[in-house]
Amino acid sequence: MAPKRPKGAGAFPKPVESPAPSLPDPSELYAALDLGTNSCRMLIAQPKGNQFHVVDSFSKSVQLGAGLEKSGRLSRSSMNRTISALRVCQQKIRRHEVTRMRLVATEACRRAHNARDFIRQVKRETGLTLEIIQPEEEARLAVISCAPLVSTKTEQLLVVDIGGGSTELVWIDLTAVPPFDRPRAIMRLHAGFHTKDSPFPAARVVDWISVPLGVATLRDQFSDVESDSARYALMSWYFEENLAEFAPYKDEQAREGFQIVGTSGTVTTVAASHLGLKRYDRTKVDGLRMTSDQIEKVISGYLQLGPEGRRADPRIGLDRQALIMSGSAILQALLRCWPTDRLSVADRGLREGLLYAQMSADGVLEDGPF
Repeated sequence: MAPKRPKGAGAFPKPVESPAPSLPDPSELYAALDLGTNSCRMLIAQPKGNQFHVVDSFSKSVQLGAGLEKSGRLSRSSMNRTISALRVCQQKIRRHEVTRMRLVATEACRRAHNARDFIRQVKRETGLTLEIIQPEEEARLAVISCAPLVSTKTEQLLVVDIGGGSTELVWIDLTAVPPFDRPRAIMRLHAGFHTKDSPFPAARVVDWISVPLGVATLRDQFSDVESDSARYALMSWYFEENLAEFAPYKDEQAREGFQIVGTSGTVTTVAASHLGLKRYDRTKVDGLRMTSDQIEKVISGYLQLGPEGRRADPRIGLDRQALIMSGSAILQALLRCWPTDRLSVADRGLREGLLYAQMSADGVLEDGPF
């Protein structure tokens, strides 16, 4: 007996959709580039609900500000390294056909005497137009990038962005904002720190400061101190001295209802060390909450390791090991002034703030809770 022909045999197979994701519409894409004292970083993303989806990214340590503290100028080698990195960014922008973008430079270009010449050279060699932004805008963009991490229980918020060449601090009073709307109130600051005539209860910026000391510039100022522990102590106290003009500095802050959000490579590295991560995992770090005691324990461990031990520690990484103690000195100074049981770790910053600001201004983000 001949075998029966299977039902459907010989028919054309049903088409199977490719598992590869479809390319996003270039008209929906936004780019944000942050050229700092130490790093060049870029994100390309598209709006998705009230957030955004990252399509492509780039990050490289270029040390643009190397030697700036002594000479007041960007060195030829630093500019060449940076332009090489910017060429990669330009290729990514062109490949994705991005037309909406903001490409900004911060403290190193604010301070360098030859910054304008450098900006013209970047335009000539890469076609990219860099914009040097002022400290207030840098602080504001860092703040709105952290909006999703703001607790609905927070009444007083301190956002700290520890950069390579400067550190921005913004103190925000949220007591007039209904708890459910507090993260959204932070996002509305994209229009400015002192917006008027808003139909919504507003987050009030009590004070903000840009301290011209970051992980690279603070390290350079004390590079001649041989003792590791003495250099660390001097850096921390020197940074605290530079906070004297920050108004909330004088007030003792109750821990209840108070939140610090820290955004920087220093804060994320301390968090990774606290978690014992040998391989960095953003999903475990971004949004993590740490107490002052937990942070102090990690920093004490760094000091016990010494320079050689820190270089060999996989939790710190080769890119961060030379800067981790100056960053820790800044962080410890902040915790001396404002001890907290709620320091939220933000693996986000200027790039994310640039994206949120562009998308919010274009009205392409959905309104709703984060």
